[in-house]
Amino acid sequence: MGHERPIEPFSDLHVEEGHVRATLLHDPTVEGLDVGLYLDGSGSMTDEYQYTSTTAKRSFWQWLKGAPKPEPTAPTNQVEPQARWMLEYLASKDRNGILRVAYWACGEDGREVQVLGELAGAQAKEYQFGGPHRPGKSTMLAPAINDYVAYLKGEMANGARRGLGVFITDGQLHDLDAIQGVSAELAKAIARGTMPRVNLVLVGVGDGIDEEQLEKIAHMEYPGVGHLWCHRVAKEITNVAELVAVLVDETMTVAAGGTITDDRGTIVKEYEGRLPAVLEFEVREGAKSFTLEVGGQKFTQPMPEDDDHHDDEDHH
Repeated sequence: MGHERPIEPFSDLHVEEGHVRATLLHDPTVEGLDVGLYLDGSGSMTDEYQYTSTTAKRSFWQWLKGAPKPEPTAPTNQVEPQARWMLEYLASKDRNGILRVAYWACGEDGREVQVLGELAGAQAKEYQFGGPHRPGKSTMLAPAINDYVAYLKGEMANGARRGLGVFITDGQLHDLDAIQGVSAELAKAIARGTMPRVNLVLVGVGDGIDEEQLEKIAHMEYPGVGHLWCHRVAKEITNVAELVAVLVDETMTVAAGGTITDDRGTIVKEYEGRLPAVLEFEVREGAKSFTLEVGGQKFTQPMPEDDDHHDDEDHH
């Protein structure tokens, strides 16, 4: 029984009687992507970052039977589950599964960026998002954009070939002119080729959002680049992660779908929409390899020498 080592972008490979199950490590349509996630750290978010713990109550019958009191749930807040979900999801797009994560709109003037670090999506459920040390009194986005651009510039030497900055806000932005100026400078650098292609995603949450303002930012076009920004508005913080996923999928699609061929060049599977995380298809007996072609790139994976009968119970 052979078990061929998966090559990137595959993380796992199982073959049994010609049925192939190949799991993608990351989305190959966004090869070289480096992601930043910026959470609003302004004072208006204080309640959302407040940790609370709840304990389920015993029913009358449970009390009569002497059932033990339920354990209190682990403290959480409104932001943490969303931030963890976004981190895990965005890491699946990122070239190394590690994101720059920060709070923005911090400090007295709202211009401070408190960087939490380079966080791994694989450990997303371990991270706590309790809010910034110094919540801001104003909501200044330009410093956060500058922080991400500087980070991405530094990562170009490490293989970053595309950028995605995701910014969450719950209020009106107080530095629209500066945002437009920073965006124009970034667009010029992209057009010159000194910066890679960058997409910026802005998600507003709640009733304090000035949607007209967000639309103004998203509609800005730049010579040779087109749009840098896209935006959406969520009514509640609990809808944010899902919205970000939809926006990122819409924005980052370079090539819809992909094709899998065997070692003779015969097409064995075609995907018209976005690639799923797990690819399943049939190959003829004796095939030595298969090739995934997506977005003009080809990834050839050798097949195990014999059918692989490894126990697959851990993989769903």
